[in-house]
Amino acid sequence: MTYDVNDFDSLDVVNNDRDHVWHHLAQHKPFEKTGPMVIVKGEGMRVWDSKGNEYLDAVSGAVWTVNVGYGRTEIADAVRDQLVEMNYFAQTAGNVPAAKFSKKLIDKMPGMNRVYFSNSGSEANEKAFKIVRQIAHKKYGGKKTKILYRDRDYHGTTIATLSASGQYERRNQYGPFVPDFVEVPHCCEYRAQDDADKSNYGVWAANQIEKVILAEGADTIGALCLEPITAGGGVIEAPAGYWPRVQEICKQYDILLHIDEVVCGLGRTGTWFGYQHYGVKPDIVTMAKGVASGYAAISCTVTTEAVFEMFKEDEDPRMGYFRDISTFGGCTAGPAAALVNMEIIENEKLLENATHQGEYLRGRLSDLMSKHPLIGEVRGKGLLVGIELVKDRATKEPVEEETVMAIAGHCMANGVIIGRTNRSFKAFNNTICLAPALISTKEDMDQLVAALDDAIADVTSKM
Repeated sequence: MTYDVNDFDSLDVVNNDRDHVWHHLAQHKPFEKTGPMVIVKGEGMRVWDSKGNEYLDAVSGAVWTVNVGYGRTEIADAVRDQLVEMNYFAQTAGNVPAAKFSKKLIDKMPGMNRVYFSNSGSEANEKAFKIVRQIAHKKYGGKKTKILYRDRDYHGTTIATLSASGQYERRNQYGPFVPDFVEVPHCCEYRAQDDADKSNYGVWAANQIEKVILAEGADTIGALCLEPITAGGGVIEAPAGYWPRVQEICKQYDILLHIDEVVCGLGRTGTWFGYQHYGVKPDIVTMAKGVASGYAAISCTVTTEAVFEMFKEDEDPRMGYFRDISTFGGCTAGPAAALVNMEIIENEKLLENATHQGEYLRGRLSDLMSKHPLIGEVRGKGLLVGIELVKDRATKEPVEEETVMAIAGHCMANGVIIGRTNRSFKAFNNTICLAPALISTKEDMDQLVAALDDAIADVTSKM
């Protein structure tokens, strides 16, 4: 497929963008010379810019969102029809697509039962934090307000969610932060701590959480918030033994387990939710990005019925319920899009495809390791894949962020968009992050690997 740039006034659009749009995660000074990139068309796995250049999108809209691919008219039609019928009413009342989607979603999440709608992953996590804090006051006399988060995990861009961020360059210049957020150590076996038990690292890493709990006082901690697979922090899957021990610790110390599925949810890892690979039984699950594949803004904070029941007490009818609202949680476009998005995943067997294509992709990338000593490790699950780059495999010294940027730039120049750890850490912005849509084919994976092969070879030759 080709895209005709004459279909619109591309120069006018680019000029207006440069002069008036404040882009995310972007230094704008270079735009004065080159102009910003403007994406004008998407179809399947590919997007086109205002100059007519075609790209294979290996990060699903740059931030792991467009799970079912671009150009899904069935989702757009469902949203249009719903907006004409009923576009908005605050979630103080119900609406038809929210009720239908809630039931369909809960059917995929045994043990969970209540869905609270908002409009972004950051907001979904804020709601979870507020639930934990209110429970602390309702049930524990104002104690158990502390929320544990993990080094290298990420939960959003608001001040509260940055307070729970294990990515310190993302936090820089935004303090002071919200109190009572406490970090626990990471579980990246490739970067295992010097004093770790390497023979049983998963259990050892989980036990470090218990040490923090005991140091802080278990009676002060309300929740533990974790990504099922750390995404932007380097695509890190916890080793065997980690999750059963985490579950045991939370139960022992009466701590709610909050799983952040904003990236992993809705098929990214080959199951509906990442935590479902590990037999975890969470109390709170948050999700956003892939819920509607970017066709409408929607996020969900999902809880067990036991958590919900804590807000139904009659002792204080004015203060006892969850006194929160999300304005755009009342938009019907989100759940309308989410319903069709989920049907596409089911009907096209995209969970299975994510599993198979992910295995194929990791296999191809592992083959590249024999050619490129720069590759230290390939890891991930489903279509969430990380490639950690190092100067030396023996020492595991990370490459500079500029090296990864150069590889990404080379791929972009050759029509493939990849992701990377992006100004998140002082030393470990050295991982290429891949999250192609769940509709990926072997041909797409081959094109991606070929672009990476050429880019790594070119950049290495100049080091």
